[in-house]
Amino acid sequence: MPAQGTAKQPATELDARYSSALNPRPGAADVTATEWAEAQRRLATAEIFWVSTVRPDGRLHVTPCIAAWHDGVLYFSTGREEQKAKNLARHAHCALTTGANSLTEGLDLVVEGRAEPVADRSLLEEVITAYETKYGPHITSPEGTFHGIGDACRRGDVVVFGVAPGTAYGFGRDNGIYSHTRWAF
Repeated sequence: MPAQGTAKQPATELDARYSSALNPRPGAADVTATEWAEAQRRLATAEIFWVSTVRPDGRLHVTPCIAAWHDGVLYFSTGREEQKAKNLARHAHCALTTGANSLTEGLDLVVEGRAEPVADRSLLEEVITAYETKYGPHITSPEGTFHGIGDACRRGDVVVFGVAPGTAYGFGRDNGIYSHTRWAF
């Protein structure tokens, strides 16, 4: 079971090498690191994530998924026979990314950590509730894209993984002012 990270506050660092702090454009001198609270808010509301795992031969496998941020851990699920599940059974390190699709606005987030299968039944119910609350009709309605995911999790048809951040990164863009924040846990 992944370690819960609610109380764990990371060390936050602005990396000026990759931020506008070293660029003479207007406003760049005032660039600051993104607060972890803002990153958590974005993780909680983002709808689509990309999970990156490593195949046995070392090649990367990247695929979209839905995920729920709950008690400081990012949770996602996958079929037991899907490539990402097979990859994680062999090598638990992975990265989940989400963000904006704009060159000048938004905040892209990367969460790196170990994907641990959720075995605790009470935690699994909390994660299912987090999914259902976040994605609503997509999961709870018979017409929903992921209808039945909660029951599939309960039956064990899919495996639910939790990724407690080991390191996370935020790449902010605000009208041409760029920031690169690193959070170390």
